[in-house]
Amino acid sequence: MTETTLSVPEIHCHHCKMSIEGAVGALPGVSRAAVDVPSATVALAFEPPATMEQIVAAIEAEGYAVPAQS
Repeated sequence: MTETTLSVPEIHCHHCKMSIEGAVGALPGVSRAAVDVPSATVALAFEPPATMEQIVAAIEAEGYAVPAQS
């Protein structure tokens, strides 16, 4: 199980939270996708078949840029 947190600076409201959690949470292998609006982050827990690339693509498909994470 991989656990990580992504910064998504464009998160600013409840709609953002619901959109991202719904899109990422629907991916097979994702057990947690929790958006924190004040910090503009997404806490994730996932395992195969989900990949980080799929998760980022799902967030970007909802219209949110995911900057390169350090």
